[in-house]
Formats: sequence, structure tokens, C-alpha cells
Amino acid sequence: MRVLQVDSGREWRGGQNQVRLLCHELKSMPGIENHLFTGEGSELAIRARRDGINVIHSRWHAGLSLSAFRTLGLAIGDIRPDIVHVHDSHALTLALWLRTLGLRWFVHSKQLPPEPYAIFAHRRVDFHVKTGSGWHRADRILAVSEGVKRVLVADGISPRDIVVIHDGIDPDEIKAEADSAPDIRTRLHLPAEAPLAVNVAALVDHKDQRTLVRAAAAARARAPQLHWVIAGEGPLREALQRDITNLGVGDIVHMVGYVDPVDALIRESRVFVMSSKEEGMGSVVLHALALSRPVVATAGGGLPEIVSPEWVVPVGNPEALADSVLKALAHPARRPFEYRFTSKAMAEATLAQYRVLA
Repeated sequence: MRVLQVDSGREWRGGQNQVRLLCHELKSMPGIENHLFTGEGSELAIRARRDGINVIHSRWHAGLSLSAFRTLGLAIGDIRPDIVHVHDSHALTLALWLRTLGLRWFVHSKQLPPEPYAIFAHRRVDFHVKTGSGWHRADRILAVSEGVKRVLVADGISPRDIVVIHDGIDPDEIKAEADSAPDIRTRLHLPAEAPLAVNVAALVDHKDQRTLVRAAAAARARAPQLHWVIAGEGPLREALQRDITNLGVGDIVHMVGYVDPVDALIRESRVFVMSSKEEGMGSVVLHALALSRPVVATAGGGLPEIVSPEWVVPVGNPEALADSVLKALAHPARRPFEYRFTSKAMAEATLAQYRVLA
């Protein structure tokens, strides 16, 4: 079976790391020839090559790049994949165009058309999709959570065409990354024993760190020693800074920007917190669980599927979020990391789906 993974690679993010992990696991599985097509010079391309993955690259600076369209077409013509597995909307559009236009070209030139490849589309966010979009024309959608599947079904996609496969991680890789600690307490001039509640997410509306800042204010009187660390960048940085100033919590809420390696920061936390309104799955939560950190999260999207029910709070409720964070600090609940959230389990489930349509 020949498979071509396609991701634009325009910005390194959790989803692209999932693509790398999937390719890495598939490499050692029998009966599959796996390739990765991505943007030239992208972080995904660099890290995938480092893992020994066969990478085909192209200039891909715009969403629907003509250069990527041409190079991807040549790659498909050369590899003749049974499956094209796309990992973002730009890749999906190109794969659909090539499948349609490619067959038309073969018919026009009076050559026999090749067997058309099946298109698998990976959906990692729980945003709505437009009627008539490419997501309605994929042969199979792999949703990272039941939450994502519910949104797709509500948007008119048949549940028969959607399979839920949770994202997975390599716990040993996470633990190794966490060994190079950034020592955030020293950076912030905090006491060595200061407890930290850490949030790692882009500073965008659906991650809802504004609720997290209000939770910090609500918890202050009961836990004045607790510090809240927000790691990430995004367009809401200034708005969040205003909230921090207006609530008078600038001494206990710290926006530290992008942190690398983020696993080292998570390891320094006493509790990991997700405050999202919407969340496809929240794979960074798996990193916290792999590092045996208690996790408190909202009921946004797929978060309740990976966080224990007693630590899930309503979306947009700072008081409930504060209460659960303080309980987690006082009575940290740690559970064994589950195999179903490993990258190997993710790859096994994905390969099983390939075999259904190949």
C-alpha cells in the first residue's frame, strides 16, 4: 500500500507534530510505503527528515500555491498512491483539484486513467465547515475527537464517513524533552517553592485565557502564593495584558510568550490548565499527562474525552476553574498514561482505516 501524507507546513503547531509522529510510526509498520509532502524548509520537513522519513518538498508560501499544486501533481504521478492523507484545508483543496483535473487530462490525452486515489482528511479543530467545502468531498475524515465529529455531522457530513482517532504522543520523547528545564521560576524571579498553574496555548479567542486570568483573580485570596503562567503568542496578547492590569494580578499572572521546549515548562508546573471555549482535542494535555501532572480543563470540544470528569469545568466559568485548580493543588490526582493516547496506537488505528479503502 502506498500512502502520501500532505501538509502545507506553513507554521509549526501541534497538528504538524502529529503528522511527524504518524509518519515515524508508519515507517516501521509492514505493508506500507509512506511518503510526506510538505513545504520546503518548513519545520515539519526538517524534523521529519531527522526521523528518517521520506520527504518531498515544494515552495508553499501561499494557501493554494501553484508551485505546490504542480509539484504535488508530479509526486502523485510518480508514487501513484492508494491513499492521499491530507492534514490541513489547503492540502485537501489541492488533492481534490488534482484528482479531478488529473483524470480529465488523462481522458483528454486518450490514455487510460490511473486508479483514483482515496482522500483521507484529518480534522483536528472543532470549527464549523462550510456547505459544499472540500470536507464534504473527502472519502474519509479522521476526526481527533467525538467533539469534532459532532460538529462535522451537524454541518451535514455523514457520520458513516467520519472515524474518530485520537491524537497520540510518544511519552518517552516527551520525558526526554522535559529534561532540559527552562527554570521558569528563576526567569520570573519566583521562590523555588512557588506553585505554578501552567497554560500552553495560542493567544486567540477560542483558547479563552481571559477566563483563566479571571480565575487567577478569583483564586488569589485562597492561594496568594499560586502563580499562573501563560505560554504562547497570538493576537490577543494586548487584550490579555489589559485584563491582567485591570484585575490587579500582574504579580501572579505571567505571559511568557513562546517557550521551547514546552515540555520542560509543563514539568515545572504543579497543575496544567486548559481554559478553551473550543478545542479539537488538546494534544498538549497529553504531554501534561505523560509528565504525571494533574490537569484541569473546561468542557470545550474534545477535552472531556481525555481529562477525568472530576477535573472538567464549564466553559467560561472562572470561579469553577479556580476551585478545581485549587483542589488539584491540594489533592493532585495522577493516573497512568493510557496506551490509546500513544502515537503507536494512533498509527495502528489509522493504518486500519487505510486498509478499508485502499
